[in-house]
Amino acid sequence: MSWTLPAAAALVAVSAASGAPAAMLPEPIAVLQGLDKVAARVSQIEAPVGTSVNFGSLSILVRDCETSRPEDAPDNAAFVQIYETPPGELTKRLFSGWMFSSSPALSGLEHPVYDVTLLGCKAPSAPAPAPAPPAPSPAPNPRGKTPR
Repeated sequence: MSWTLPAAAALVAVSAASGAPAAMLPEPIAVLQGLDKVAARVSQIEAPVGTSVNFGSLSILVRDCETSRPEDAPDNAAFVQIYETPPGELTKRLFSGWMFSSSPALSGLEHPVYDVTLLGCKAPSAPAPAPAPPAPSPAPNPRGKTPR
């Protein structure tokens, strides 16, 4: 029985060194890319978590958006629900699941008219700083000469 403690310690050391994924950091805004195939127009959509945004006839609701830690490989993941309400019909859920920015073809919405993929997650932009007041100009020399 004396060998179990060293074996357990070795197993813990191996699993810690295996590079298990670290927890991701939550962000309040998902940045999505929408493609309208009919109009041939690509749009960037900023969707705050918990708020529904519209893209064409789609309603996009982001439930969670997370980004990897700076020391990890860059990746973003968002849990997204996409609904469509065609005119005169009931609302249909088209997509519900995780989207990953590193694998857009794996989990994006493919629709006859629209495609939606995740570009990333971000924090809200800081407001632009107020412009600095102009520097005062030097007082004119009464003699018309500039000092040396």
